[in-house]
Amino acid sequence: MSAEEDIELSRGPSGLGFNIVGGTDQQYVSQDSGIYVSSIKEKGAAAIDGRLQEGDRILEVNGIKLDNLLHGDAVNLFRNAGEHVVLKVLHKIQNQANGVPSSRSDKDTEGISLTMIVLPVLAVFAIYAFFRYRQR
Repeated sequence: MSAEEDIELSRGPSGLGFNIVGGTDQQYVSQDSGIYVSSIKEKGAAAIDGRLQEGDRILEVNGIKLDNLLHGDAVNLFRNAGEHVVLKVLHKIQNQANGVPSSRSDKDTEGISLTMIVLPVLAVFAIYAFFRYRQR
């Protein structure tokens, strides 16, 4: 299930501490011009608060709806929102097919790919070494 939540953040040294994707000119989800959280900056305001997550849709910033905005206009709205910002957020449904993939799943995929390459190479080397040793 998805749920709306108001999240108040205080701007820190790295801004609000997250990046966004989406907009009418850069739709991230097909047929959806919404603004989504693409990443949370480590030790940033959003990470410290802990409620905003990658894949969440941001519905409003300080009461201003983010419907039908160009991506650049949404970015400017965040930049000019002031020191204390209230976000109305629609949290991502867990295991949602559409949405922003989390960085964790990207890292897991990279780890699997590396394993799939390294293990066969190590196996071939081990077999080669075994037969080479037996020939002595």
